[in-house]
Amino acid sequence: MTFPDIAPKLKSQMPELRGRMLANEPLAPLTWFRVGGPAQVLFTPADENDLAYFLRHLPEEVPIYCIGVGSNLIVRDRGLPGVVIRLSARGFGEIATDGETLHAGAAALDKRVAEAAAVAGLGGLEFYFGIPGTIGGALRMNAGANGTETKDVLVQARAVGRRGDKMTFDNAGMKFEYRNSAIYPSVIFTGATFRGRKAAPEAIRARMDEVQSHRETVQPIRDKTGGSTFKNPPGQSAWKLIDAAGMRGHRVGGAQVSEMHCNFLINTGDATARDIETLGDFVRAQVKKQSGVDLQWEIKRIGLE
Repeated sequence: MTFPDIAPKLKSQMPELRGRMLANEPLAPLTWFRVGGPAQVLFTPADENDLAYFLRHLPEEVPIYCIGVGSNLIVRDRGLPGVVIRLSARGFGEIATDGETLHAGAAALDKRVAEAAAVAGLGGLEFYFGIPGTIGGALRMNAGANGTETKDVLVQARAVGRRGDKMTFDNAGMKFEYRNSAIYPSVIFTGATFRGRKAAPEAIRARMDEVQSHRETVQPIRDKTGGSTFKNPPGQSAWKLIDAAGMRGHRVGGAQVSEMHCNFLINTGDATARDIETLGDFVRAQVKKQSGVDLQWEIKRIGLE
């Protein structure tokens, strides 16, 4: 699908814009599933001020979406109308430590944050080593692993609103819940401050090695996947419910339920976004039929079907 090219008009309305704007840019290469259609406009801001300038001058009727490294995302096959904003490591990837706090841009990889904390002797952030995403996504989804979540370590988050206003949220203001925060979707996170605790770097490294070893043992991290597909219901494991429903290895087109970990869907090579989403909905229906549990998607699904 090809959208009308609105990039020239937008550029004319924003003469001081410093970021890059591309029309009908393919999004599949930017997602871990490697599926999906184009963005009508893909905008990569130069920095936080550039992002604020862009949003202040963007007509309100133009929809916006923000994506990170695409590790927890299905972009549907017909793509996304409006503007897709992707923060780059160049403008939003900084990481710095100060005593027992760590500051990170929204485009900083979770794994790099854990590594920087280890170098600084800051414990408590090791769980990020096993999360394949960015800090922006971690803030949006209260990302967590190995018994720790973003809500347990966040001091403050920085963001830019739909009208270009800069804002901050403290931990309570984020209203975190399991794999979600209550901040309006059009608010774009630009960075965060976390609090760790002093610890021996070698002890932190050992814990990170445990996290990585566990992932390599039980998760299909070398396949085209989007990470955990469904949220764990209270007191239950999604993968166990999926396995009990007989869905291990089940396929729709080029999409398959992982044989290694049932809560991972994988693109075996030629899947479409529709294949993956159809498979996920079929799995949900079979789990509901077998156990009565309504599995909820953890992976975000955006775009036109």
